[in-house]
Amino acid sequence: MKETEQIIRTEYSELMQKSYIDYAMSVIVARALPDVRDGLKPVQRRTLYDMHELGIRFDKPYRKCARIVGDTMGKYHPHGDSSIYDALVVMAQEFKKGMPLVDGHGNFGSIEGDGAAAMRYTEARLKKITQEAYLADLDKDVVDFGPNFDETEREPLVLPVKVPNILINGAEGIAVGMATSIPPHNFGEVIEGVKAYMKNPDINTEQMMEHIKGPDFPTGGIVVNKDDLISIYSTGTGKIKIRGRVEIEKGKGGKDKIVITEIPYTMIGLGIGKFLNDVYHLAESKKTTDIVDISNQSSKEGIRIVIELKKGADAERICNLLYKKTRLEDTFGVNMLAVADGKPETMGLVPIIRHHVNFQYEIASRKYRTLLRKEQEKKEIQEGLIRACDVIDLIIEILRGSKNIKEAKACLVEGETGNITFKSQASKKQAAKLRFTERQAAAILEMRLYKLIGLEIEALIKEHEKTLKNIQTYETILGSRTAMAKVIIKELDAFKKEYASERKTTIENAKEIVLEEPKMEEMDVVFLMDRFGYAKTIDVAAYERNKEAADSENRYVIVCKNTDKIGLFTNQGQMHLLKAADLPYGKFRDKGQPVDNLSNYSSSEEHLVFVSSLTGMKERKLLFATKTGMLKIVDGSEFDVSKRTTAATKLGSADEVVQVGYCEEGVHLVLQSKKGMFLRIEASAVPEKKKGALGVRGIKLSAEDEVTEVYFLLPGESRKISLKDKELELSRLRVGSRDTKGVKHG
Repeated sequence: MKETEQIIRTEYSELMQKSYIDYAMSVIVARALPDVRDGLKPVQRRTLYDMHELGIRFDKPYRKCARIVGDTMGKYHPHGDSSIYDALVVMAQEFKKGMPLVDGHGNFGSIEGDGAAAMRYTEARLKKITQEAYLADLDKDVVDFGPNFDETEREPLVLPVKVPNILINGAEGIAVGMATSIPPHNFGEVIEGVKAYMKNPDINTEQMMEHIKGPDFPTGGIVVNKDDLISIYSTGTGKIKIRGRVEIEKGKGGKDKIVITEIPYTMIGLGIGKFLNDVYHLAESKKTTDIVDISNQSSKEGIRIVIELKKGADAERICNLLYKKTRLEDTFGVNMLAVADGKPETMGLVPIIRHHVNFQYEIASRKYRTLLRKEQEKKEIQEGLIRACDVIDLIIEILRGSKNIKEAKACLVEGETGNITFKSQASKKQAAKLRFTERQAAAILEMRLYKLIGLEIEALIKEHEKTLKNIQTYETILGSRTAMAKVIIKELDAFKKEYASERKTTIENAKEIVLEEPKMEEMDVVFLMDRFGYAKTIDVAAYERNKEAADSENRYVIVCKNTDKIGLFTNQGQMHLLKAADLPYGKFRDKGQPVDNLSNYSSSEEHLVFVSSLTGMKERKLLFATKTGMLKIVDGSEFDVSKRTTAATKLGSADEVVQVGYCEEGVHLVLQSKKGMFLRIEASAVPEKKKGALGVRGIKLSAEDEVTEVYFLLPGESRKISLKDKELELSRLRVGSRDTKGVKHG
């Protein structure tokens, strides 16, 4: 029999909203953001736990990363293997993490952006710090465990991390509608900050920063806005300005070298290649003529980018130019967002440490409660065994007189003697008084005979004394928050002594770079642009010498100033501006540069209909003609704008600009359509409008016809065009009225 279908009627928008919120929260909490307690995202936590479970300890041989990734994916993280391997690689990269958690063996990528080798080639194991401070005590019930994705395994919901990893290693992640960006900090400083909070929970951000000076990037560099750090660490958001470290080396013959030995943290990866290109572009575009050569001499020993200068060059000015025009000075956006108590929260420095310290007390409490329970169980068994040694003859008699283990255990625990055969009535009476606990009875029944040797009994008594001492210690720790704090601080001091390192990043207040651009000497140049879109400027004298070739080989030839801007008008109704100073200036036969690269114009999406200098437009009128026959005149001063791209005219749907041109006094327009219709009108019949207006109809077009050409006829000008193997004299066309059909030719 077919099952009855159950149809649930619901509002679609409500269903979509609920589904999207569920998805967003899943990404936020279960993928992209770290937990404030251990500073780890789920993929990092699962990878480290899996390595711990596989026994890939710091003192054991390396294991293939493919094995680690496969095991993590199969047991705990049901996502792509690349996400797991990427997380593993980042945890092993010393240039990304303040304290790497994985010891990588093989090619794990480079600071210059080279990727790691495939996971089948690389190997890894846990670092010692990871084993001691991140994964220790997992067997002591210090954190909660939950089922994995298919409920076949159990995994920790958080790792018992004993140092504030979220600050030491920082974090970066993009969730849905939010992102986190926490810089790394110095290991030793952060531990001092935790100790300071434990001694004074009312500590403020300024007092905390006496211990945690600021970020400590693994790439070094210089933080130059020290005064902004208090605000950043109070609110959890802000911008840190970092500069690379630069040294000026004196060279032979007065030729100095600028040597970059540390880069901003944001330049890791492909940023170095971009920096080299930016410096090359500065030299090529004549922003500076003092740079002779640039070379990347970086190696395993560290970063070394060498910029060679001309003799007598001002090295300080070049450094300022690099800070201003390249990523040698960059901004690290801080947004200290993490999952706290199951929800995302932006926190300052002190709240993050507060969460960490509360977590440490929780871990310590659970650890010492577990240890206390085990010691109390041990004490119970030890007391039972010691007592058993005193009446061992009676116990042997009970065992020999019992038919089975159940009878013997009942006698030891409850004093039941009915089913047991005794040698004497006195033994029976004595046995009836025995009252061992279940646990003690089990231990007595499992005890081996060699335990009755005198030395073994002495060892048992000593062990019992040690157990009593441990119980007293654990009860003291659990009974006083001060005592527990001492234990936590002692452990932190041990970590600091073994793993702390010198600060790499310098923190200071530096002056804002003020770069005085050398004033350009204004002069006349000639803008040349060929039919392929390559443009350049040349000297007026060079143009005069090659006038004939220049006019025939180039689509646009415009005399302008080198300080001028060039307007590129397109069929899509846009005007793109480019600075004449950005164009290569040189010889007539130089190739030039594509205007696509120097402006927002894209030759693949639009084509040019008119090009003019901005100065040339200001005092003149421009006429716009479109495919659907719309016309208007616009004052050229409207195009004197600062934006690189602006809408030059408003277009109707499916319309485009056919022609733009200067509208001189007395000019006549000849509009030609695809179906051979021609209309000659006076330009004065076209109204002047704003650039944002649509225009008026210039010619009535039949269905599926469109304007293909617009000719500008000056008074008295004679112009012929070819039309189906015939010539048409435009000046002989009768002058008509605007918004009429015109005359058919051809």
